[in-house]
Amino acid sequence: MDSDTTPPRPARAAHNPRILLKALFDEAVTAVSAERCVPLHIDRAPAAGRTIILAMGKAAAAMTAVAAKKLSGPVEGLVVTREGHAGPLYPLPRGVELIDAGHPVPDGQSMAAATRALELVSSLSARDRVLALVSGGGSALLTLPLPGVTLADKQAVTQALLRSGATIGEINSVRKHLSAIKGGRLAVAAAPAHVTTLIISDIPGDDPSFVASGPTVADHTTLEAAREIVARYGIDLPANVTTALNDSASETPPADAAGLADGDVRVIARARDALLAARRLAEERGYAVTDLGDHIEAEARYLGAEHAMLAKDLARNGQPHIILSGGEAFVRVANPNGRGGRNLEYLLGLALALDGTPRIHAIACDTDGIDGTEDNAGAIIAPDTLARAAALGLDARAMLDANDAYGFFAALGDLVVTGPTRTNVNDLRAILIEHGDA
Repeated sequence: MDSDTTPPRPARAAHNPRILLKALFDEAVTAVSAERCVPLHIDRAPAAGRTIILAMGKAAAAMTAVAAKKLSGPVEGLVVTREGHAGPLYPLPRGVELIDAGHPVPDGQSMAAATRALELVSSLSARDRVLALVSGGGSALLTLPLPGVTLADKQAVTQALLRSGATIGEINSVRKHLSAIKGGRLAVAAAPAHVTTLIISDIPGDDPSFVASGPTVADHTTLEAAREIVARYGIDLPANVTTALNDSASETPPADAAGLADGDVRVIARARDALLAARRLAEERGYAVTDLGDHIEAEARYLGAEHAMLAKDLARNGQPHIILSGGEAFVRVANPNGRGGRNLEYLLGLALALDGTPRIHAIACDTDGIDGTEDNAGAIIAPDTLARAAALGLDARAMLDANDAYGFFAALGDLVVTGPTRTNVNDLRAILIEHGDA
């Protein structure tokens, strides 16, 4: 695994591990907030015609509120986000509607939002401009199945893909080819208006066409690739979906289509920005840092075990050290009634592999504040995690195998609960190794 390591510092680093780990996460989230990243990319010049904001994803409300303060002239449009991700902190401008929709599985509000977005761009002229503010979560929040595919079909496919162990890129490759609005189709519908897309990326590698399944970004995947992904993971498709994936009309628009060819697409915040912010803070506190990168994709529990080996190796020199990584791990769901997302499974796999190794603590959290479908961003582990669990009668291995990492960490009181952060660049993982005589 590639990594970037700073040399150990001679000064001893002595801090409360739990407080420092939470501070690293907070610093990372702040670095990729809408307040930090949106203002630099807003064209203040008024449009000759209308200005339409279409914002989708977990950061949609925050991005819209910040952008509206910079824009000149009246705006109108739509914000579609997950329930609880708007609110009084980010008041929307007059003329911008708000729809709360389903995530991670789309619902009727997701379809209502997609229908409304297409209505808003259906009669624009070359004098008008569209500002698309896109962040993670938009694939479910903005959903309009192709003709012949029902919402129930999309829900079934989404659930199957999420449980399969497919990467987010693979999942979105399939979803684009079942959508009447994704894969660039929204931008095509907005032509001849000019479309500017600002993206907070939650995708490892930051391919803009995969964030929220790229409603205003040209798609480079194909129907054939979508069919191969379905076959690779053994997804049992509804008959309507099979028909759609075998229909050449379901292919996404080409990159030179009107609305896409002259569009302006910018990724304005990414996991790399969050990791760099955490790294700066760690180094300021006297820790050497090993940065494993922001694009890691692996099964969460096994990634935790792999990182445990590295942490134990680095702990042998006795120097204070922090291992940072980002990206999006995945979970293979054996128990459909299990609770806990990829960060909790990563941490439980890490704790089991560390087996109480002294001086090693860790945090893993999703930067959107929600790990999976529960109320936590992630959790924290310490050298005594397994011992405390055993004292409570918890079987860590059995709970991991039952996909019940949430129950494990909730019982210990070690969940990190932040509420929605209103940004989303995926996961921040930090393993802290204390000084040898700590």
